[in-house]
Parts: sequence; C-alpha cells; structure tokens
Amino acid sequence: MFVDLPLEELQQYYPSRHESPDFDSFWADTLAETRKFPINAIFTPVEAGYKTVDVFDVTYNGYGGQPIKGWFILPHQRTEPLPCVVEFIGYGGGRGLPIDWLHWASVGYAHFVMDTRGQGTTWRQGDTPDPEPDGANPHFPGFMTRGILNPKTYYYRRVFTDAVRAVEAARTHPAVDKEHIAVTGGSQGGGIALAVAGLEPTIEATMPDVPFLCHYRKATEITDTHPYAEIARFCKTHREKIETVFTTLNYFDGVNLAPRAHAKALFSVALMDDICPPRTVFAAYNHYAGPKDIRVWHYNNHEGGESFQTIEKMKFLANLWG
Repeated sequence: MFVDLPLEELQQYYPSRHESPDFDSFWADTLAETRKFPINAIFTPVEAGYKTVDVFDVTYNGYGGQPIKGWFILPHQRTEPLPCVVEFIGYGGGRGLPIDWLHWASVGYAHFVMDTRGQGTTWRQGDTPDPEPDGANPHFPGFMTRGILNPKTYYYRRVFTDAVRAVEAARTHPAVDKEHIAVTGGSQGGGIALAVAGLEPTIEATMPDVPFLCHYRKATEITDTHPYAEIARFCKTHREKIETVFTTLNYFDGVNLAPRAHAKALFSVALMDDICPPRTVFAAYNHYAGPKDIRVWHYNNHEGGESFQTIEKMKFLANLWG
C-alpha cells in the first residue's frame, strides 16, 4: 500500500532544515584533515576471467589515511580516457566480487566501486574494517548510532569522507576522464552519492536511487523499519540524549547536503517504500540546488525501479556524455 503522503503533496514538501552554524566548517575541516594523507591509490590487475573488461583490485587512503578497498573495472577496448561512474553500496553490503559489477563498464564507462568500511556481512561480503575512534559511545547493533553522540565520532563522518576520497582516487587513474565523474548508489549508496554531491563540487552528476540518510528525524517518526529504527531504539533507551542525537545527525542529513549540491541529478523514489519513506526522499530532492529530475515508481517498495531505473540512468548519462 502507499505508505506516505499523496504524490501531489510530496512534490510540494519542503520541510524546514535544521543545521548547526559550523556545518560548512565542520566538513571543510574534516576533508582538509584527511587530505593531509596522500591518496595513495593502488590499482592491482586481477585475472577475473573476463575478455571484455579489465578488473583492478583497489586500495586507497580514506578518512584519517585509513585503507579503503574497492573495485575498478574498465572496458577492455578503449582508446582514450573515459567518463567514470563511482558507485556506493547499500546498507550492510560490501564490494563482493567483480562479477557483481559488470554493468557500467559494459556501457563503455570506467566504474569505481567503493567498499563500505565495517559493512559487508549482511548480504554481500566486504573487505574494509572500521577502526573506531576513541570516545565512540555504546550503540544499538548496526551502524546508525555508532559514535552518534558527537559528530566528530559519528560513523558516517568516516564513510562520507571515504566517498569523497573515492572520487579523488578514481581521478588518479590515467584511463579516467577527470572532468566527467558521476556518483550513484541505491539506498545507503544513494544517500552517500547525495552527500558527495554536496561535499565535492567538481563532480558532474549524481544519481541517488531511493536514497537513505535523509530527513532522519521525520523518518524515525513515520516508519518503524530498520535501519532508521536503530535510531529510534537508541533514543528509546537513551531518553536524555534525543536532542544530542539529532543535532549530530543534522551534519549528515541529505536534506542539509542537498542545497549545497549543484551537479546534475537524477533521483528515484518508490511510493510503497516503508524503509526510506517517500517523504524523506522528496525532502532531499525538493531542497536539491542543482538541475534535477526524479523517477517515481508508484507500485514499488524499497527495490524501487531496479533494472528499469538502471535504464533511466543509462539514458541520463548518454544525454550528458554522449
């Protein structure tokens, strides 16, 4: 069933934004601290058994100079630097195997896949640990409340920084056209792609599918599904910390990052999605500052458009890159 406001109301949904005065300096300082470490991107060829693509195992320095894994996949036949799609992964999943990532290279683009630190045991394997910093608070199982009592220790500070660095790592490879970078992902990956658009002004396009990590407080009020339920469960126990929790989350909310994003954007939303309710997606989309469009999947849950949305993204990039 439809789980949220009617589409006509969603299209006009502009919730108030709440952000701390140091929002921009917080992120500028975070990225500057990490950029003191060399990116040191290493692309190691992998014999994966494919004749039409070349596969590389990637390691680069993310947040705090910590090593992040990934895959880099190129069309085997190429004569010049290629536009690159940098992709981020849904909640709980890891980078898996090269066979999981053949699409964008088959279209003719370079494809960089970032492993998500600490994840990769729920539905696809990952290879990147998350060394927690000192001062991380007790948290509800999962990642949503890890370090949540202070924005400097919050888990997604590290993940969003890793993601900006993934773009920088992709640009170091000679097969990549540095001027033509798009970021994408579904659910958590979509939320990360939106964050990168707000933090890295040089990317050309972002394609967030049914994005997570948006409009956190409202999400905890209108859905009881995980992962947003992790935040609600934490607040249920830590009753005196509720305002601290949402003050931290304001630094990581897609609704606050969207007005800082100017890349061309193609969003997607599903009107029967009870994991990332439509209101949370439209809150970010409506506040998005750059040229934008959205595909609405009326009778779908959190799977969204799946292959149909992939075709929409292919058309979007074909119009952008030729």
